[in-house]
Amino acid sequence: MIRVLLADDQSLVRAGFKALLDAQPDIEVAGEAADGEEAVRAVRALRPDVVLMDIRMPLLDGLAATRRIGRDADLEAVKVVMLTTFELDEYVFEAIRSGASGFLVKDTEPEELLRAVRAVVQGDALLSPGVTRRLIAEFAARSKEPASMASLAGLTEREREVMALVGIGLSNEEIARRLVVSPLTAKTHVSRTMVKLGARDRAQLVVLAYESGLVRPGWLG
Repeated sequence: MIRVLLADDQSLVRAGFKALLDAQPDIEVAGEAADGEEAVRAVRALRPDVVLMDIRMPLLDGLAATRRIGRDADLEAVKVVMLTTFELDEYVFEAIRSGASGFLVKDTEPEELLRAVRAVVQGDALLSPGVTRRLIAEFAARSKEPASMASLAGLTEREREVMALVGIGLSNEEIARRLVVSPLTAKTHVSRTMVKLGARDRAQLVVLAYESGLVRPGWLG
């Protein structure tokens, strides 16, 4: 059973998500929070698998709440998905760097929300369909200057290649087609790369790809 915490200051939004999620046989809403402070307390108390976190909330916004969760070693297994009203929210890329596993727009289709919750539990990066590469390029351009490529010294050439393709928003299936390998092989390369770099999930791998300079803003492959 996938346990979800809903953090949003609008009760109507929480009610809609709760009705949808609780209707699924493999998902349950473990708790709710109306502000960031309450969300952090609830995460520590309930240890949900996934937090659907609104970016803009009173007392403590979703970005700051995500940072607190990400810094707590005891909460390492908790996945945070940011919720935003607009596809190109100015805080999205920063949210991913802060530890979020991705984001969704609030008006996403119900089927996509359910797929997202299940996918993020498996360690997949989560970005709304149709905006992935455009969004990554947009906000990577605002990120800090690339660090030394020395941080990637432990990767093989193939792992660097795979990391770059993850960085431009390709799925395992798309990477497999690009490299003419099986999806399982592509997934294995991605997993090994994440382990070597200490990345929690694909979303953080995307950030590392830009911050290391392996991928440049605007390069969409």
